[in-house]
Amino acid sequence: MTERREGVLDGDVIAERLKAELPHWRYEDGWIRRTYKTASWKSTLMVINTVGHLAEAAWHHPDLTASYAWVEVRLMNHAAKGVTEKDFALARKIEEVVAWQPGAEGGALEGTPTDQRFAYIKYDH
Repeated sequence: MTERREGVLDGDVIAERLKAELPHWRYEDGWIRRTYKTASWKSTLMVINTVGHLAEAAWHHPDLTASYAWVEVRLMNHAAKGVTEKDFALARKIEEVVAWQPGAEGGALEGTPTDQRFAYIKYDH
């Protein structure tokens, strides 16, 4: 039996919480992960910069992998060597900001035009 480090969440707890709190995230290989699909390299860089800003402000840093039209965010508390509450807190903030759809709120902000020249994130529906 492996000893659990303080603050590290159990895999079953992580899976249940992701299902309830962050349904587009998954638990795999000791990380919570989310892949954001983008429309272009420019959009990919915008997602990376957004995640970078949030991580730096939180002083909790994810691992990122990117390609032309996607960004994978991986969170695990490096000091604790496992997923902790810090990872869930940062994942929620990243999801809130990156997946934000102003046009769906019905307010003054319209959101990204449907014209492909201005495409940004490929939102999950």
